[in-house]
Amino acid sequence: MGGAPPGDHRPRGPGVHRRHRVVHESRRVRRRRGAPGGRGPFDAIITRTEPITADLLDAASSLSVVAKHGAGVDNIDIPAATRNGVLVANTPGANARSVAEHAVALLLAVKRRVPQAHDATRAGEWRRHDFRGHEQSGRTLGLLGAGNAGRDVARLLSGFDVSVCALDPYVDPAALPENVSLVDTVDALFEAADDVSVHAPLTDETRHAVGRDQLAALPGDGVVVNTARGGIVDEAALRAALDAGDLLGAGIDVYESEPPAADDPLLARDDVVLTQHNAGVTAEALRAMSREAAAVVRTVYEGGVPETALNADALGR
Repeated sequence: MGGAPPGDHRPRGPGVHRRHRVVHESRRVRRRRGAPGGRGPFDAIITRTEPITADLLDAASSLSVVAKHGAGVDNIDIPAATRNGVLVANTPGANARSVAEHAVALLLAVKRRVPQAHDATRAGEWRRHDFRGHEQSGRTLGLLGAGNAGRDVARLLSGFDVSVCALDPYVDPAALPENVSLVDTVDALFEAADDVSVHAPLTDETRHAVGRDQLAALPGDGVVVNTARGGIVDEAALRAALDAGDLLGAGIDVYESEPPAADDPLLARDDVVLTQHNAGVTAEALRAMSREAAAVVRTVYEGGVPETALNADALGR
């Protein structure tokens, strides 16, 4: 079984049987030994961000399952996996609370100018009136995506007396918290919201779904937070909106290109709070994702179909 690089997120516990040989690989190790990733005699692969490409899947003749250590599967070629009879399953919900807490933290950090006040204080610059912030209470938050993480954001912000509207054509309305109402389009979401938090998967449908027109619909003290996937928010449009004063700021954890280039204009902005695609990286979330990913592998080994299978039709091919 091929796994993610060693660390707190290593597969362990009841999902991994003692008879299984677990190999932890990283891009650096494979580059050093000159072997393309995943072409070893693996029966299963657990991956976080490593691309699982068509070439890899075509070459891995003994592979039967790819378990995603996380929710997003844009790094896995699912059609190629299906063609090769490889089942793909993810671990949705395992890191949802971690992502939701991070999204709220980014929202509040932008609103209250926490990074700027922190830097000034450490530099010995006491200028408290330069860091006047904005309250979150009484505002309307828009959720682009109302899956596990999005719904957790709504629950966390319920104590702030925040109204929540959401766009998610796939969610069961009965699963939504009481403070969430649904809208039908991206434009309607941005017209109704004061701030927006993005929690959708990256697909052809959602790529650059947040563009210049949508951002211009927010109030001038609005904030956009993206802890989902880079590419959903058009970064050029975001910079233009910030330059025009259409927004107060943005909290960004994911980027169109990761890591962002050293000369990426977002890195030089004072009105953007940036983190390193680590919204779902907490000790608790990593352990939960490890357990669930290992359970996916075990279920397939035992002849079952995981509840989170994304291509159950791959079985039997």
